[in-house]
Amino acid sequence: MTQIPTDGTGVVLSDPWLEPFSASIRKRYAAFKKQRDNIDQHEGGLAHFSEGYKTMGLQVDETGGVRYKEWAPNATQARLIGEFNNWSHTANPMTKSAFGVWECYVPPKSSGVCAIPHDSMIKISMTLPSGESIDRIPVWISRVTQDLNISPLYDGRFWNPPKEQIYNFKHGHSTRPSEGLKIYEAHVGISSPNMRVTTYQEFETDVLPRIKKLGYNCIQMMAIMEHAYYASFGYQVSNFFAASSRYGTPEELKSLIDKAHEMGLTVLLDVVHSHASKNIVDGINEFDGSDHLYFHGGVKGKHELWDSRLFNYGHHEVLRFLLSNLRYWMDVYMFDGFRFDGVTSMMYTHHGIGTGFSGGYHEYFGESVDTEAMVYLMLANQMLHDVYPHAITIAEDVSGMPTLGRPVYEGGVGFDYRLSMAVPDMWIKMLKDSTDAEWEMGNVVHTLTNRRHLEKSVAYAESHDQALVGDKTLAFWLMDKEMYTNMSDLSPMNAIVDRGLALHKMIRFIVHTLGGEAYLNFEGNEFGHPEWMDFPREGNGNSFAHARRQFNLVDDPLLRYRHLNEFDVAMNWLEDKYKWLSAPPAYVSLKHEGDKVIVYERAGLLFIFNFNSTQSFVDYRVGVDVPGEYKVILSSDEKKFGGHERIDLNGRYFTTPMEWNGRNNWLQVYSPARTVLVLGL
Repeated sequence: MTQIPTDGTGVVLSDPWLEPFSASIRKRYAAFKKQRDNIDQHEGGLAHFSEGYKTMGLQVDETGGVRYKEWAPNATQARLIGEFNNWSHTANPMTKSAFGVWECYVPPKSSGVCAIPHDSMIKISMTLPSGESIDRIPVWISRVTQDLNISPLYDGRFWNPPKEQIYNFKHGHSTRPSEGLKIYEAHVGISSPNMRVTTYQEFETDVLPRIKKLGYNCIQMMAIMEHAYYASFGYQVSNFFAASSRYGTPEELKSLIDKAHEMGLTVLLDVVHSHASKNIVDGINEFDGSDHLYFHGGVKGKHELWDSRLFNYGHHEVLRFLLSNLRYWMDVYMFDGFRFDGVTSMMYTHHGIGTGFSGGYHEYFGESVDTEAMVYLMLANQMLHDVYPHAITIAEDVSGMPTLGRPVYEGGVGFDYRLSMAVPDMWIKMLKDSTDAEWEMGNVVHTLTNRRHLEKSVAYAESHDQALVGDKTLAFWLMDKEMYTNMSDLSPMNAIVDRGLALHKMIRFIVHTLGGEAYLNFEGNEFGHPEWMDFPREGNGNSFAHARRQFNLVDDPLLRYRHLNEFDVAMNWLEDKYKWLSAPPAYVSLKHEGDKVIVYERAGLLFIFNFNSTQSFVDYRVGVDVPGEYKVILSSDEKKFGGHERIDLNGRYFTTPMEWNGRNNWLQVYSPARTVLVLGL
């Protein structure tokens, strides 16, 4: 057995092309080890260090007393103010430690009776060196609310419900293996046809059963961390420990997650540690009056494209804050892991702005790499996987950083999966710029299979990114205005809708079966949701028309959306049976540019895709390695999938022992235009 080096160069064993960059990898690992050793020495280990949420912020003891701690070194005086003390600036002064941490204690009114009422408004008031006084929402606050009738600004709330109102989890974290992940990317607020914000309770009651029935086993929840601007899609976080109050209370979110676990679903949080909202009054920017508390000061601390603030990952207290934020969502809300947003922006000093990545390794180990951010990601993954054996982490990285999905002890960054971001881009480009006859089968196969060896990928045909205003979903690229007039079974099938239904199924299925080790779908796209996503904002008259998922369309038995939905159900449950996502990568035996046919084998199944727009093939010969009598496992041409029933579902296909397209046997099939046929023994 090969001994893994202890200097962080174990990643070279699985990828010899990394050898010339061993020094950089070694240096990165040494920086990680130094930071971890420092935490071990001074903080009692990574697990304890990441429990800052238990001591910082507002903590209630067993007597009902409240201890409040906040890091704000630039302040010269501080006091806790709120409705509980009539916003008095003298009633609850705070004292400052040598490390810049302010603290005060609010004794109970009487034994067990908290002096600060539950859900009452609260703030910290600070005096700056200039003598100016500023009021801020506590950084570690777990509840903020907004009353648009009064102001767009958020108010900090002291969340301390009576025991009988606290939600008690009946089910712990998901313990289902991470293999075969089928991820349903969801946004609570848009999860109904109603032109308003959907609630946690409605999502639990109405959407969770849909997700389960569709065959997804994992939910990736967007826009949960509180964000002041709804139209930011949750990516301008203002309060990192607060679950968004737009959708309901913290206890209602806990109930939702617990119900998902009861259904056997894993629940991931879309976590945004790549940047933060620049909001001051209701965010953490300039919290203690300085511009460099949690962030880099000056230009280095500002993201010019996102108009947001950038964390200083090298600072001890920033690490405490971010690592504790992960623990908080895992411990308090029972999330099972995270999809880390904007990882590309974190890993490079240029944040990916104006940079095209060619895939050359020099781009990943040069001067432009932000080692402090890389160390934070390594610490985060190390902590999560040490404390929670079943935790799942996914990186959103467009650069293709090698080692991103390898364990930290090997010198990797430690993520379980990376998003295959080139895949949806390919489909959009093809639909936008090419006729069907110009589609290159070789390019499709290359893009779907071009992933790093031993680093798992999440494949997807489209995510929320492709649904945003200014872009189009796959269904809309394929069918556009026809979706308004020709999606009823009562109207004759026209050529555009026929093509759209066929290709929508084929695109999603080839991504599912060929593209990675996990699959992702954005909610509503499983049934070809029409139109784009656009949140209420000034530019659209604050309309909710495009900030909702019209599940009523798929529930209507007369509309063709149900055919796409049925196919999504079929492919997910088929994966559950044959487990191709956890099988070795597919063997592609044919990518025929003239015929527009792709053939491959994975998990004991034979997949035959005919992307030809006009030509069906009779007695089409395809190679297969394992001999035997094959039967139809799935045909996209079934009537219930909106097809034309050109395939005999009871057909039998016998192999002939002769080499064909690099396989030991061949068989012949009827392959209709724009269909996929799956055969198995």
